[in-house]
Amino acid sequence: MIQGLHHNAYRCRDSEETRGFYEDFLGLPLADAFEIAETKTGREIRVLHSFYRLGDGSFLAFFEVPGSPFDFKAQHDYDLHIALEVDLATLQAMFEKGKAAGVETRGVADHGFIRSIYFRDPNGYVIELTARTESAEAYARQAARTARDKLAQWQRSKPRGG
Repeated sequence: MIQGLHHNAYRCRDSEETRGFYEDFLGLPLADAFEIAETKTGREIRVLHSFYRLGDGSFLAFFEVPGSPFDFKAQHDYDLHIALEVDLATLQAMFEKGKAAGVETRGVADHGFIRSIYFRDPNGYVIELTARTESAEAYARQAARTARDKLAQWQRSKPRGG
């Protein structure tokens, strides 16, 4: 049985620049960093793997692979984003902090069951901070009851083709 998320891992351009955003700006402590010198197939490589601890004990992790081609680009919210949960007071404080620090900051978006703000990290990833509203639990119960029907309806009606 799957018990939870241990970590999600992403590529990064520069480990120190990434650390500055995740540790200094977001407040996620750097929990581990180690160099990988050889792949599991025996190929020599130089990679730094770093981990940032979230409050629930899971991690966001990054791989820096110097000289290896990777398409770093400013991700669109619908392509890739990382959503992290905070309380409403932290959401507002981080919104102000982002604006004051000159970090690309968007929001506050009111989705009804959550409120969200969005930053862009040094690697182009969109980082969403989200806080539950009072209606979040009721929304989640209703959403769970209708999710399969909504998925089936989407499959029947979605646009086809390229």
